[in-house]
Amino acid sequence: MLYLVRMDVRLPADMPPAQAAEIKSREKAYSQSLQRDGRWPHLWRVAGEYANYSVFDVEGHDELHELLSSLPLFPYMDIDVTPLARHPSAIA
Repeated sequence: MLYLVRMDVRLPADMPPAQAAEIKSREKAYSQSLQRDGRWPHLWRVAGEYANYSVFDVEGHDELHELLSSLPLFPYMDIDVTPLARHPSAIA
């Protein structure tokens, strides 16, 4: 199943920079492993915001929830999930 996911990151203003850097490093490694295995085929930054739009290709809702809740930045995110279905006018 395909999902369009918007993630807005809201790190606490008083978070020590070293802690923020460590979390971001773990986030990058985890997200890149999911991209490499094909479950996170698209990752796009929202210009001017600490946010992204991503497309996930997973078995279903439970797998998506597990992947998202395992993100190191998950506790600091607002997430909006939209399940996607093939459009009848799409050529591919």
